[in-house]
Amino acid sequence: MTKLADLKKRLMAAPEFQREYATADAEFTVIEALIRARTMANLSQAELARRIGTTQSAIARLEGGGVSPSLSTLRKYAEATGTKLEINLVQAG
Repeated sequence: MTKLADLKKRLMAAPEFQREYATADAEFTVIEALIRARTMANLSQAELARRIGTTQSAIARLEGGGVSPSLSTLRKYAEATGTKLEINLVQAG
């Protein structure tokens, strides 16, 4: 049986896979930060939705990666969770 690390190493040899992996990794990082901010603020999805002026299902889609949030949405999310939105561009690697 192939171990996950071995499979990843083999797949990462392909430049196209590397690009897709980097894109997915960035998206998961944003989702993780959103969920962490909400839980650290001790808010349910429903309470956060009320603070932002949307629905709980919209928050679930956002945290599930089902939509790409606008900067406006990210700012509202940050404000509602008592956090600060920061966006960084770094040199590709």
